[in-house]
Amino acid sequence: MTNPKPAGTSPRTPVLFISLIGLFLLMAWDHSSLDLGMARWFGSATGFALENHWFWRGVLHDGLRPLPWLLELGLLLAIVKPVGALNQLTALRRTQLALTTLAALLVVSNIKLHSRTSCPSSLQEFGGMASYVSHWAWGIRDGGDGGCFPAGHASAGFAFLGGFFAFRQRLPATATRWLAGAMMAGLLLGVAQQVRGAHYMSHTFWTAWFCWVTAASLDRVFSQIERWTSQRLPRDPAPALDL
Repeated sequence: MTNPKPAGTSPRTPVLFISLIGLFLLMAWDHSSLDLGMARWFGSATGFALENHWFWRGVLHDGLRPLPWLLELGLLLAIVKPVGALNQLTALRRTQLALTTLAALLVVSNIKLHSRTSCPSSLQEFGGMASYVSHWAWGIRDGGDGGCFPAGHASAGFAFLGGFFAFRQRLPATATRWLAGAMMAGLLLGVAQQVRGAHYMSHTFWTAWFCWVTAASLDRVFSQIERWTSQRLPRDPAPALDL
């Protein structure tokens, strides 16, 4: 068992450092040509053999599509009716968790809506019409449908990274588990799309970064609100142990 940190303790997680290192690694990946190389593992001139596979598409894509929105609805309801570990969070931090998850989903979907990058399955090399163009080559069309950057489906997992920030002060062990779960879910969904030719691997990594930065930015906002109100609100009872 670990004793929870009292509310207001400054976490030592180097959030800005992690964000910058992640950005550096993403930029390095973009210059490595690994995206196209990994697409060739699963695709050929006839397309992607697993594009409509019962597991990669039926289970990990179509079957899970409504799940993040159901979970988000549960988080919104938990602001006023918390359950489980959410009982140990203040209403402000429960609001942070719900709104951060929603914001991350909207950030990724909005970028994707305006993206001109086409999916691997649209490339001429794999039977489509598009040419490979980096998603950072702004203003250059690849000849395909676009709308494929970043990985929207992977955001169904990565959007919940906000739980790490919401829990890390009071229940650090829970925060770590939440972080690990969100990362594993996002990566699994991203790999499923990679196998199907629906995304490049960098799209998944960028989705993780966008969700992390969104969560970290909103955490600063909510932490400031918490400091402003800490002198006016009664102190919460001592939290339970974080098992």
